[in-house]
Amino acid sequence: MKEQSNIPTGKVERAGRFITTGLKVGSNYLKHYTKKLMDPSISKEELHADNAEDIYDTLSQLKGSALKVAQMLSMDKGMLPKAYTDMFAMSQYSAPPLSGPLVVNTFVKTLGKSPSQLYDKFDLHASNAASIGQVHKAWKNGQQLAIKIQYPGVANSVKSDLRIVKPFAVRIVGMSEVDMDKYFDEIETKLLEETDYQLELRRSVELSALCAHIPNLVFPRYYPELSSDRIITMDWLDGFHLKEFLLRNPSQEVRNSIGQALWDFYDFQMHQLKKVHADPHPGNFLMRDNGTVGIFDFGCIKEIPEDFYTNYFMLVDKTILQDDAKRMQIYMNLEMIHPSDTDKEITFYSGLFQKMIDLLTLPFTVTSFDFGNEEYFQEIYAYMDYVYNLKEVRDSKVARGSRHSLYVNRTYFGLYSILSDLKAEVYTGAGRFKTLMQ
Repeated sequence: MKEQSNIPTGKVERAGRFITTGLKVGSNYLKHYTKKLMDPSISKEELHADNAEDIYDTLSQLKGSALKVAQMLSMDKGMLPKAYTDMFAMSQYSAPPLSGPLVVNTFVKTLGKSPSQLYDKFDLHASNAASIGQVHKAWKNGQQLAIKIQYPGVANSVKSDLRIVKPFAVRIVGMSEVDMDKYFDEIETKLLEETDYQLELRRSVELSALCAHIPNLVFPRYYPELSSDRIITMDWLDGFHLKEFLLRNPSQEVRNSIGQALWDFYDFQMHQLKKVHADPHPGNFLMRDNGTVGIFDFGCIKEIPEDFYTNYFMLVDKTILQDDAKRMQIYMNLEMIHPSDTDKEITFYSGLFQKMIDLLTLPFTVTSFDFGNEEYFQEIYAYMDYVYNLKEVRDSKVARGSRHSLYVNRTYFGLYSILSDLKAEVYTGAGRFKTLMQ
């Protein structure tokens, strides 16, 4: 893949790239509708493919929060046309990498030495490149290492990039900026945390140790003395990203083993630690033929407030939800229903939420669950599409759901997506968590 010799870091230059891309997308629409006049049978697939390529090309050159948003969208199957999710998924581990001179410059600026002075051997060509940084192989004292290097200007561009993206998101969702503010504040907070590599290093060491007892998980060792605010050095983990792994045609037993390990990893963090690795995209996991999975990249951690946790997991308890008064109080506490809602709106939205909750919490209500059940996921995507297209929902100007639900929901959607691709059969009941605590 062609390397980048520079990244636009100025606010004006980055904004200009967004505007230019917007013009390209507009031109694609014009060409599409011109062709459709000549041939009414032409579908929008070509239009989606052209737009996805143009948008991704710009985002991959800009890196940072702009590309991170694309990465997040690629995890939400059914939200965007397939052309977009397929293209944006590249941001998980195969974005265009930085050139060698820029990498060396980062070392000199942050650690005061070049890679050749710090390691016995250092590969200047990136092994993987994503939205916030890229990874290089290195060797020291016979140990193979993974060196994560943050792109220049990423931390300084988070706020300005989100300001550019926000008006487009508001227009698409149809809400006022005031209602969207709580979500953008949450995203901005998390993106800024992801650019703080010293914070990530501390969290990586802490959470790896706390989760080390969970079967079939493998964590790297970290090296603070070879790390800085823009560099993290850790052990190199062998394995395959999800797409590559599935091409190896793993047995059902191996799929189940990895799926169970991932479920246990998230279950333990959520219920015991009350803070969770909230970036469950396939680029952050390395799967192995022996049924183990390597986990790294603790840059995005969601700490879960106790009151939110209590109300959120009450949604799994069917006996509580059968009590209309208790159910309505939970919906209010989670900001799914608002004090300003009319009786008609309360009835409408509580009905929508109840159906969605029944679907999404099903794995928690049984002893084991087959995530290879395609009908289950088709029903979820169909229902979400149905809800999204309801006039009442499209015309609503109220943001429904606590800011904390943004990353917690994202975590479960990402986990479900990986388990679905693995077609894993997993023990999901409460008894499994008790076993992990013994």
